[in-house]
Amino acid sequence: MQDNLTAERPTFVTHLECGMTGERLPADRLANLSAAGKPLLVRYDLDGIRKAVSRDDLAARAPDLWRYRELLPVRACENIVSLGETMTPLIELPRLKKALGGGDIIVKDEGRLPTGSFKARGLVMAVSMAKELGVRKMAMATNGNAGAALAAYCSRAGIESVVFCPADTPEVNVREIQLQGARVYRVNGLINDCGKIVVDGRESAGWFETNTLKEPYRIEGKKTMGLELAEQLGWDVPDVILYPTGGGTGLIGMWKAFAELEALGWIGPKRPRMVAVQASGCAPIVKAYEAGVEHADLWKGAHTVAAGIRVPVAIGDFLILRAVRESNGFAVAVDDELIEAGQQEVAREEGLLLCPEGAATYAAYKQELASGRISKDERVVLFNCGSGLKYPMPPADSALDKDGAINYAAL
Repeated sequence: MQDNLTAERPTFVTHLECGMTGERLPADRLANLSAAGKPLLVRYDLDGIRKAVSRDDLAARAPDLWRYRELLPVRACENIVSLGETMTPLIELPRLKKALGGGDIIVKDEGRLPTGSFKARGLVMAVSMAKELGVRKMAMATNGNAGAALAAYCSRAGIESVVFCPADTPEVNVREIQLQGARVYRVNGLINDCGKIVVDGRESAGWFETNTLKEPYRIEGKKTMGLELAEQLGWDVPDVILYPTGGGTGLIGMWKAFAELEALGWIGPKRPRMVAVQASGCAPIVKAYEAGVEHADLWKGAHTVAAGIRVPVAIGDFLILRAVRESNGFAVAVDDELIEAGQQEVAREEGLLLCPEGAATYAAYKQELASGRISKDERVVLFNCGSGLKYPMPPADSALDKDGAINYAAL
């Protein structure tokens, strides 16, 4: 089995491109946004990749994120910063499929990645490229999991990291960030308020801004979800993907992945319908989708139990909405009560502990199966973006007195 971290392989990045205007920037440069203030996308010589590697070649490679090296931006092996980014499993929910009377329900469980969430995919790429391009200090705003991933990979790379999070970020996330080497600060605001601190401090603090979609390489890491999913399904795609959407990097990345795979001839023209799932208490993308516009307004008073998707404004809103519309998908919001009920239902019926954001995709699936927007014969993939072990759980207070009489029949 080939070690993807040490095997020298050709690289094919040609340039960076503004996702809105198409402006081209040189490859191999440190960059945040385009001149238009929009996210930058990494572009590749796809003809060159097609000649250099086939999908069958992947079978000889170790089952990790780096098996797709030709489709990733890191040039030199020595700059790969890895903590063991394994391929994450596809877990079917047969009992719930039968109960709901729908098609196959498949969960891609991203909680198996380093730091327990899919944020590892984006941050391993961002930090590896930061190392390659000589960055010594990185900063970001986070609702929890992204900050943990940044802290871990920066510590691994010997890069200084500073993280800002809303004051009500889950305690385990804040402590995890600090324990893994970052300086972490709680802020009396939401993630966009934290993001402003990162922007305002760039010059005086000397850090590289790593906020969501404020640099081009996190998308490339998240893109591997689409590459991996297609390979795991035998170079096919599901009918529907339900994705918990805050900043939307993964949804954008997967849509990019499917386009690149088709250009390589590794998949056909079929695309999954992309469904952006948000919480009712913070649903700017849903509001923009329903209004038929390409940009979302700032969502005021954002609140939800699914902290990871509590993002009042997304700089990549137009890229999210384009992917949703081009795929004939949609954007949908679910209530917190349905998220919590969904988490308990999947755990109880299938033994799979979802994080709240992942549970939101199951709640959305149930809701839209009932509404008819998802049909009963469609195969769906739900993204569980992190380990449920990192979040508060309902109390379990039943106890027994070992010295008293035990009514075993009642147990």
